[in-house]
Amino acid sequence: MSKKGRVLVAMSGGIDSTVTAMMMHEQGYEVVGITMKTWDYANSGGSKKETGCCSLDSINDARSVAVDMGFAHFIVDIRDEFGDYVIDNFVDEYIAGRTPNPCILCNTHIKWEAMVRRANALDCEFMATGHYAKVAEENGRKFIQKAVDSNKDQSYVLWGLSQAALQRTIFPLGPLTKPEVRQMAKDYGYDDLSKKSESYEICFVPDDDYRGFLKRRVPDLEARVAGGKFKDTDGNVIGEHIGYPFYTIGQRKGLGIAFGRPVYVTDIQPDENVVVLGDVADLMRNGMQVGKVNSMKYADLPIQKEVVTKVRYRDVGALSTLEKTAGVVDVHFLANVKGIAPGQSAVFYEGDDVLGGGIIQSGLNYN
Repeated sequence: MSKKGRVLVAMSGGIDSTVTAMMMHEQGYEVVGITMKTWDYANSGGSKKETGCCSLDSINDARSVAVDMGFAHFIVDIRDEFGDYVIDNFVDEYIAGRTPNPCILCNTHIKWEAMVRRANALDCEFMATGHYAKVAEENGRKFIQKAVDSNKDQSYVLWGLSQAALQRTIFPLGPLTKPEVRQMAKDYGYDDLSKKSESYEICFVPDDDYRGFLKRRVPDLEARVAGGKFKDTDGNVIGEHIGYPFYTIGQRKGLGIAFGRPVYVTDIQPDENVVVLGDVADLMRNGMQVGKVNSMKYADLPIQKEVVTKVRYRDVGALSTLEKTAGVVDVHFLANVKGIAPGQSAVFYEGDDVLGGGIIQSGLNYN
């Protein structure tokens, strides 16, 4: 047993997780690699060639690194766990008129829980992944911090991790930039890996056509929601759409209707099969309600304290204050925020520190 202990490293076969495993090995940990198979591309019905973290090539790449460096590697089939939870939620959320973020759900409820179980079974004290983030500690609580590389920072997608998971989690890439990681891969002798492209699609929608995926997953969905109405912000019918689940808040392209000026989806009303269209000003909100909140840095979120709130992954964030009411958190923005989409995540920051996050229930305009 290594003096530093045994660490379970999640290996997708990509550059980030591979360099993570190499760094853990170099730092003196006893590394055990694990590759989680979450999805069969053949089941997606899409047109894109199999690529990404669940492909056979990626699994073989991960195993090859483990063999080269002389540590154990296991492939774990979590397709049933993933499908029942992540994919069912993805479909249910769109049918409810919301816009889900399956990668966040997968991280917090599937991959980390799967890693904890396997780490326990393999006597691994620690777990490491190739996420660009840091783990910090203050007053006995662990929390996520932003990575050094702002272009790669993944703190937004990790807001749901529990204290128990954070106590054992290591993010070696948090202090590094992507170019540094690519150079490390070259230095380790994996020049081909350093040039490997990255996938940004949802793993079970490899062709990036979520509408097609929903139709294949729920064969009668298209018939159930056909004939819905477009309305303007005054409630006037201005056209017909193909079904409310096939639209998202803030969408401008692919509406199938022309007005001679840019129009956006500003609201989705699933009970009436109505999609509301308006101008960019109609997307603005000065508040929102957030549920299913996980408080990370503090035992409870700081109320009435000014924080920065991000409403999407690439969002720069907006100054806001928080207030608790009836089991949800009311977020009051100091300036209007565009395109708040129910179903997406809201993440609260204090500087680089993640205070916590939750799921957006609704965008609001407070008086």
